[in-house]
Amino acid sequence: MGTVIKYLENYGKYTFQEMPMTEVDSLALCQLSYLKFDGMVPDIQEDKPPVTLESLKEHPDFEKLFGDIRYEKENRALLTGMLQGKRFRDMKLNYYVNVIEEQWETQFSAVTFFLDDGTAYVAFRGTDETIVGWKEDFNMAFLSPVPGQAFGVRYLKDVASRFRGELYVGGHSKGGNLAVYSAMNCGPETQERLLQIYSMDGPGFRPEVLERCEYDRIAGRVTKILPNSSLVGMLFESNMYFQVVKSKTFGLLQHDPYTWLVVSNHLVRANGLYERRKKMDNTLNEWILSLNEQQLRTFVDTMYQVITASQARNLIDFTAEWKRSMNGIIGALKEVDEETKRILIEVVKSLFEIARENKRKQSSGKTEAVLKRIASKQKGRGKGAEKQEGQICPGEALGNADG
Repeated sequence: MGTVIKYLENYGKYTFQEMPMTEVDSLALCQLSYLKFDGMVPDIQEDKPPVTLESLKEHPDFEKLFGDIRYEKENRALLTGMLQGKRFRDMKLNYYVNVIEEQWETQFSAVTFFLDDGTAYVAFRGTDETIVGWKEDFNMAFLSPVPGQAFGVRYLKDVASRFRGELYVGGHSKGGNLAVYSAMNCGPETQERLLQIYSMDGPGFRPEVLERCEYDRIAGRVTKILPNSSLVGMLFESNMYFQVVKSKTFGLLQHDPYTWLVVSNHLVRANGLYERRKKMDNTLNEWILSLNEQQLRTFVDTMYQVITASQARNLIDFTAEWKRSMNGIIGALKEVDEETKRILIEVVKSLFEIARENKRKQSSGKTEAVLKRIASKQKGRGKGAEKQEGQICPGEALGNADG
């Protein structure tokens, strides 16, 4: 078993005419949408021809593609794998959009990929490293549509008006939610051209949203895939059929699509969600659905205030100087009631868990680069890093927030 990177090595030699779209292709394209295509792929408001994936290598801003350090090493491997095979190498990209508006609490990005079989894949980016992006995720608890969902519907309609062929729609994390929401609301004519809608560990919808948007019209074409310790994808999960796949890691880190296991040309199926995670997800959903809109709005706004008390603008900064972040967060938590505080602590712990792992990956990559330089100079010895003792885990500090 491997991951999506190994899949590209094994199956990149086949065109889409030789081997139709697979769920692993969808995963790869969803993750490719996280790259920062600003200035390299034409904006949807521009009347310019598409660019090929291979042409990006020669662009002077090529390195800016990997501006999100959470997945930098893996994204480089993904792009390299796509460029090495004819399946994706000549794929065309167009209609890129990237919007971050703190005033409207929205982060939205999408890009369209044109495949060699005459179809197109509309990919919605998931939550990026900005904290305003995470705020919008939680706004989904009481707002519908959130600005990102409204942007998604408009974007899909715009693409469908310019491209007359059949379409795939997909996204990872929040991008999966946007894909399903856009497919539900794009209108009958566009819906008829949708081959498949992919939600890769994307949050679901409140029951009244599914009913109002007539989800049943597209339900048979929705492929929702969750890792077996899913949290994000189980938010508001009730009436959508989903499939569970295996990951090479544990807990919330399974949200990272690069950890999902692949065998042959498909994801490895699991028996179901982990029982402990299922109980926690059900409890969280029951708690959210038990609150009225004002209570939910108060909770989300309070959570945002607590996180922004760290004075960080993104998750990278959030953990880069976690002691400063902790001081602001713990101070803000003192003003919160006990039940809200308990839930907020769990949310912030989750953010730290994800961001700390990303920081570890970044440090590991720098270490590898240093070792390679040492080896190239044929030095016989090097200094080992001393182990630092007495460090406090951010999770432990949050656990002591009451004091």
